[in-house]
Amino acid sequence: MTAKPSRVPACRILLAEDDDSMRGFLERALDKAGFEVIAFPNGEEAFERLQQEPFTLLLTDIVMPRMDGIELARRAAALDPELKIMFITGFAAVILNNETAAPKDARVLSKPFHLKDLVREVERLLEA
Repeated sequence: MTAKPSRVPACRILLAEDDDSMRGFLERALDKAGFEVIAFPNGEEAFERLQQEPFTLLLTDIVMPRMDGIELARRAAALDPELKIMFITGFAAVILNNETAAPKDARVLSKPFHLKDLVREVERLLEA
């Protein structure tokens, strides 16, 4: 058996979502789909963890206290250019109107969405 040449042994998702119930909902759904999920209530805490260990995907809300999702994504992409990034938001226009663009190839999933849609979009992004 040959291991894939990757610094991340399995699909690991770093989730940043300030709404407690939404964060728990997303974490359980992704865990049930077979992903390893580490979740935080804001971008600042999520970025601190990203500096300590590698992840495959950053799944982040855009509007959050302490550090918003766009800033988190920019810092994360600078730290790990291979990191896949997906925004989840009820304010899709925020990313389009922001003067400082989100990292290249980042995806946006607008709330509300069905869990099947979330899992499907995560799988597509990871396969890309």
